[in-house]
Order: sequence, then structure tokens, then C-alpha cells
Amino acid sequence: MKKSNIIIIVVIVAIIAIAALVLTSGGSASTINVVGSTSVQPVAEKLAEDYQNAHGNVKINVQGGGSSVGIKSAQDGTADIGTSSKDLKADEKQGLTEYVLGQDGIVIAVNTKNTVSDLSTEQLKDIYSGKITNWKDVGGPDEEIHLVTREEGSGTLDAFQTMIMGKDTKIKSDAIVQSSTEAVKQSVKQDPAAIGFVSYASMSNDVKAVTVGGVAPSDATIADGSYELQRPFIFLVKGTPTGDVKEFIDWVMSAEGTKVLNEEKIVKSTNNSTNSSK
Repeated sequence: MKKSNIIIIVVIVAIIAIAALVLTSGGSASTINVVGSTSVQPVAEKLAEDYQNAHGNVKINVQGGGSSVGIKSAQDGTADIGTSSKDLKADEKQGLTEYVLGQDGIVIAVNTKNTVSDLSTEQLKDIYSGKITNWKDVGGPDEEIHLVTREEGSGTLDAFQTMIMGKDTKIKSDAIVQSSTEAVKQSVKQDPAAIGFVSYASMSNDVKAVTVGGVAPSDATIADGSYELQRPFIFLVKGTPTGDVKEFIDWVMSAEGTKVLNEEKIVKSTNNSTNSSK
């Protein structure tokens, strides 16, 4: 073989090796999978978007599924971070580290055409149990009330059941079941007789927020506790986070992450992180 041909082959091999090295190093971006609460999902997506803009070597995938899915995914390690919009029970905490992002209000939403503007917690309980079935009985129009609720496993449903219905009172069986906050809002938006409960972080002016016991949901009333219908937004990690997962969570809990949380209407908690028993 001619010397010139050998040189050409060596150069080609070197180019291929360099290209492979560049592609390998350039394609080695770490992936963080975040799974759980559909209420936390939009907030987690915004946090992920801002973090990725500043950290191009990290890709963050955010999915819903509900708080129960988030807890289980963190427990069995199928997700790097599970998300929950409900407080965990003692047995659910085992082996997990919790990061409380802040508090989210649960807003009672009605159609913008509905004249009802305030309901007590007792009235809400009677409405959702079926004891009150007509809007006229709470100062509204003479129309049958159409209930909209969330699916089993939803953190929003769990919080509503705990705070409004109690242990022994069930939501009426013919209530329309929706699988996300956005779906509840759409049901209420399209039906003048509907009522639903949604995340404060996802509220918009296409539905009307009803005051509860005379108190409107707001950053201030959620922060000082005067608006009683609220629950935490939580990140969950199996064991102790390390590497890119730890760096992302550290950023979320930092001033930069707090700015995003404030913009997303999450009222920052003073108790940011607690470790469960492992």
C-alpha cells in the first residue's frame, strides 16, 4: 500500500474518532423525570423550562398522572422526582425526602354567569353531598347544580375531601369526574350551572372564584392562613438526591426558583424541606 494511502486512511480514522467523541460528549445530557400531580405539573414545567435555559446539559421531562402516581413513582424509583399536591400519610413518607415548594389554594369555581359569590364550608359540603341541589337555595338562580369533581388519586380531591367533606361524607355519585384542573375549569366554563374546585395556581378569569366564608383566595390570604382551603405543593425524592437531581432541586429552592414560584402563584413556605425517615 502506498504511503499516501496509509496517511489518508489514518486521517479518516482520526476524523471519525474525533466526530464520535464530539457526538458522545454533546449527546450526554442528563435527563430528569418528574411525575405526579396535575396541579403541580404546570408549575414544574415552568421551573424545568427556566432551569434548562440556563443548564443546557440537562433535560427535564414533566408528566402528570396524579399525586398518588407521583408518590408511588418516587417510592419505586421510576421517577427521579415525584410531585404531590397533598400531605403524605406516615406510611407514604417512608424512604422519601420531601421538598415543600409552597402553598396552593383550592379555589371554588363557578361559571362567570352565576350570581352566587360566596359559600360557606357547610354549604359546600351540602352541595357536594347532594343535600343542596338547586342554586336558588344558596342565593343563586333556580337551576339544578351540576357537580364537577376530580378522579381518585388526585391531590386536589384528597384535600377537598379532607377539608370540606370530612371522613364520613361522600361526594355525590353522579358528579362529573375530570382528570385535571384544566378539565374542571373547562367544564365550569361551558356550563352556567356547574361548580368545581381547582388549583389557585391555575385559576384564570374564564371562570369565577367564589369566596369561602367571606374570604377570597389570594397570595395574602393563603400566606396568612385566613383562606382555609389550601394544600402544599411537594417534590419527592427517594432517599437523598444527588448529582443533577440535587442541583435542580437546590435551584428550585433558591432565590431564582422562588421567583418562578411566585410568578406561578405559589405562596412560598417558610418550611422548605423536611426529611422523612428512611
